[in-house]
Amino acid sequence: MLSVDALHVTYGGAVQALRGVSLEIPDGKVVAVLGSNGAGKSTLLRTISGTLRLHRGRIDSGSVRFGDTDLGSRDPAQTVRMGLVQVPEGRRIFGRLSVEENLRAGGMGSKDKAAKARARDRVYEMFPVLKERSTQRGALLSGGEQQMLAIGRALMASPKLLLLDEPSLGLAPRIIGQIGEVIAEINRQGTSVLLVEQNATMALGVADLAYVLDVGEVSLSGSAAELARTDEVQRLYLGHDSDEPAPAAAAAAPGTRKTLSRWTA
Repeated sequence: MLSVDALHVTYGGAVQALRGVSLEIPDGKVVAVLGSNGAGKSTLLRTISGTLRLHRGRIDSGSVRFGDTDLGSRDPAQTVRMGLVQVPEGRRIFGRLSVEENLRAGGMGSKDKAAKARARDRVYEMFPVLKERSTQRGALLSGGEQQMLAIGRALMASPKLLLLDEPSLGLAPRIIGQIGEVIAEINRQGTSVLLVEQNATMALGVADLAYVLDVGEVSLSGSAAELARTDEVQRLYLGHDSDEPAPAAAAAAPGTRKTLSRWTA
């Protein structure tokens, strides 16, 4: 389990980005974090992944623990070795490298050739189009395919907890739906997921639990289904009032998620 307790984070010693944030990601669950731009979502992920110092941020107080380990002093490489792997906002694949080379880069932290081969087979089974285009440069893929490659590269490290930062950003609605199916499939295969998203319909459709960040503080938390029914979430994030029916994706209960449609285009 990952546990964040009373976390305060600032940038440059002046700008307070997180103010007493507490949340938990239980083993085997998908947890969504919703919020508008500037709410502190990316700062939360940077703190967990160990990249906060690279952005001139610092933890003023509070803690982040993965199991019995305090992550506050861990660098990004150590965090990945522990099983926490982040897919950054904007995908950030290696555009000049081929699909296959991007995947190899994701598995560089492991010396187990058999484990890396199994991880690659898992990625190609989940995303057949990547196998078809294994020799193609990443920059030539579509936006949706690049997002799949970014997720696949992270899966090469065999994460225990996958950190997803705005995976639907800039994608067409049809592709966003497929991204949600992929997240649910990854979770079914045994990987916990922390999903940071502005697209509440997709996020609440795949999540078990959810938190809403507002100006660096947790303003709402609970089961994804419960939050989808609250007036505030429906008004601010789902685009309708509480007396209207909730979107089907947001109302879906755990155990009723759709089976993954294999990524083919």
